[in-house]
Amino acid sequence: MSQHAKDDVWISNSRFDGSSDKGETGEHGSLLGTFPITEVVVLKPIVHGGDLGEVMRRFPDAPRPWLDLSTGINPLPYPIGALPDAVWARLPSRDENSALRTAAMKRYGVRDEAMVIAAPGTQALIQLLPRLVPKSRVAVLGPTYEEHEACWARQGHEVCVVDDIATARDAEVIIAVSPDNPTGRLLRNVASLSRLLVVDEAFIDLLPPEASLAANLPPRTIVLRSFGKTYGLAGLRLGFAIGEAELIARLGAELGPWAVSGPAIEIGRRALADDGWLAAARARLERDGGRLDDLLAKASFAPVGATPLFRLVRHDDVPGMVERLGRHGIHVRAFSHQPQWLRFGLPASKEAFARLQSAFQVGRL
Repeated sequence: MSQHAKDDVWISNSRFDGSSDKGETGEHGSLLGTFPITEVVVLKPIVHGGDLGEVMRRFPDAPRPWLDLSTGINPLPYPIGALPDAVWARLPSRDENSALRTAAMKRYGVRDEAMVIAAPGTQALIQLLPRLVPKSRVAVLGPTYEEHEACWARQGHEVCVVDDIATARDAEVIIAVSPDNPTGRLLRNVASLSRLLVVDEAFIDLLPPEASLAANLPPRTIVLRSFGKTYGLAGLRLGFAIGEAELIARLGAELGPWAVSGPAIEIGRRALADDGWLAAARARLERDGGRLDDLLAKASFAPVGATPLFRLVRHDDVPGMVERLGRHGIHVRAFSHQPQWLRFGLPASKEAFARLQSAFQVGRL
């Protein structure tokens, strides 16, 4: 990283500061500064996968239960097992929270527990970060998870979406999802970046460790890691931020005490330490992903991108395919900004694969 980059923007215990006059305000203020509610921009709600209510109303006669392939969540969740009554009945202790952070530190290859903070889902962190940074020019590498753009814009930042990170040289904050949702693109050439970098690694757990930035964190970089997607427990609401210890301490202060529930701490600690389960899940998802690839090819889909938890494909008649799948009680993710794209999560069982195959009206795999 160049000396110019180091002089331009820096983060310490209490400030996000800089020597330049970049940004809407002309100066960088306290990291803890927040914007009055009257300045918050109200944006149109974002459509997400996983909300079956609307699609069930659209196809009221579809067979039940619905097969929801609209998300990138592991369809076979980590087995929770029995939980002590105490995790429900009392507030989590500092030692328990520390045990969770230590488990995350080891799982993600981070060198120090002080560089990890747990939160009630990465979405909470995505919404918190724009409130801690003074109004800035923000570049989001897209197309990607739309909440990043929306959350920064809502707090008054000047946000643009770029398709090449090299074009974001004038941005004070750069945001990337790696692997990307929905394209599966991996972030590369991180060393050349010279601004605050936020990297959402929600889908990286099942890739080789070297794909992640967590173990070798560049300066002024914040990495977000999701628990619920890989472990199939999205409803638990658990995620992590990884960064320089001083910044992580500031995030912890803003999250406040008991941000993560006792059950989430206990389940997360167990799961993150379970090497055997993760290895088996990785192997199973690889097999099932190959099976899904074959099925999609037979149904005339062209591959666009992928992660171990979903496939992004192109089709000449997406509206017609969504209609056909909906009549069969199968929900997939379409994209208004890319009308030829569909995203498929992985089916959980032989029966689910057979149901999808029947809806596609293709022959035996």
